[in-house]
Amino acid sequence: MSSQDEQVAQRRSNLDALATLGVDVYPHAFERRHTVADLVDAYNARTHDELEAERPETVTSGRILAIRSFGKASFLAISDGRARIQVYIRQDSLPPLDFQIFKLLDIGDWIGVEGRLFRTKTNELTVWASRLHFLAKCLLPLPEKWHGLTDVEIRYRQRYLDLIVNAESRRVFETRGRVVSAVREFMTGRGYLEVETPMMQPIAGGALARPFVTHHNALDMPLYLRIAPELYLKRLTVGGLERVFEINRSFRNEGISTQHNPEFTMMEFYEAYADYQVLMRMTEELVATVARQSIGTDQIAFGDHRMSLTPPFARLSLRDAARAAASSTLGRAVSDGDLRNQECAAGLARALGVDIEQGEGAGKITCAIFEALCEDQLIQPTFVYDFPTEVSPLSKQKPGDPDTVERFELYIGGFEVANAFSELNDPAEQRRRFEDQLKERARGNVEAHAMDEDYIRALEYGLPPTAGEGVGIDRLVMLLTNSPSIRDVILFPLMRKRE
Repeated sequence: MSSQDEQVAQRRSNLDALATLGVDVYPHAFERRHTVADLVDAYNARTHDELEAERPETVTSGRILAIRSFGKASFLAISDGRARIQVYIRQDSLPPLDFQIFKLLDIGDWIGVEGRLFRTKTNELTVWASRLHFLAKCLLPLPEKWHGLTDVEIRYRQRYLDLIVNAESRRVFETRGRVVSAVREFMTGRGYLEVETPMMQPIAGGALARPFVTHHNALDMPLYLRIAPELYLKRLTVGGLERVFEINRSFRNEGISTQHNPEFTMMEFYEAYADYQVLMRMTEELVATVARQSIGTDQIAFGDHRMSLTPPFARLSLRDAARAAASSTLGRAVSDGDLRNQECAAGLARALGVDIEQGEGAGKITCAIFEALCEDQLIQPTFVYDFPTEVSPLSKQKPGDPDTVERFELYIGGFEVANAFSELNDPAEQRRRFEDQLKERARGNVEAHAMDEDYIRALEYGLPPTAGEGVGIDRLVMLLTNSPSIRDVILFPLMRKRE
């Protein structure tokens, strides 16, 4: 029998022994008076004499992190996940049954403690236990090193174990909760209405991505997990809801990387009578405000970089960025016209070693050059604006430039955090764009946008000038918690099946 098996067997034997004593080994509730964190916050600054004079009583609970015995005295260290405190155990201070419970405890067990606070000779804040309550048995031994669980595979697959032993993981997800709350407060404070749109959709729309497919048996129809809530939110703007937002889960059947998980969280919003310039200014304020409210500052560290989230952010046109990077790499001048001509753009991509697909237009090739040469260089917050029409089927064209749309993406730390544009509201032009996407789909592009007749019908009822944006919540949390992988900020990321 392995050491692990022996420990499991001993823990199960201890559980059986507790039951034999008549202890309810799975109690229904426990009424505590203070959390461990409450006690530490309230009394950690009190001196020995102050505690002796006051003799504060408590009823608290936590998970056992350590058990130490010194002759007639024993000590437990318990934690509520936020803070830890010591518990002093003496046989002559406990009822006989409670001391028998103590003898059958293991590291990892949950217990309730009644007693008074004092300081030991080593000046450690401690609960002198007068009662012990058994709450739950930890049947599997915890990792030996309490300072952290370093196996990332186990951390992602068994997040509960990660949260037990890694205080930093708990901090990340507490920060994530504050980020979501701050985003919601920012939006509602500006008159936006929070709404909910379908997660199962008959047409996967609102982005260029491959969807997950399912089937509704009763209606006998295929459905798609949404790749974006965009087209439904804009339907609401047609209906007269001038400012709407949704903090949503979206799903894309794509590869997994440090920046991509098939299931992810966005905040998407639409504002009537605005354009993409309005949203740039709003996005600067949103990011800075959320940072200050969730981590207390808009000056952050990410990897080896220090970044300022204080507005204004830098602005850079996509074609200018691609042209400058290509010129620098090739050592010769590249013109705006080169990037607008399919043959010239394809030649540049080949010279730069950028992979492109047969039949791709100049706009898509230009974006591929930008992604290959520029994206990871954009460390400080930067708005990249004015995208090729070819890659933006839902965006409004710039006046006098049919090859360009009013769109921006916000880059921080070398990756995209937000994507926004002035919304295309011409139903005839939208139909033409969808038809172009259908041609892409016929050429084998599984991410091309489908035709959505009902959305075109909605536009025919009239969409006022509108701007919309999606903000990646997961990626924003990565930046604000200095987390190198999106899996570090998603509680239960998708993992490959184990054999």
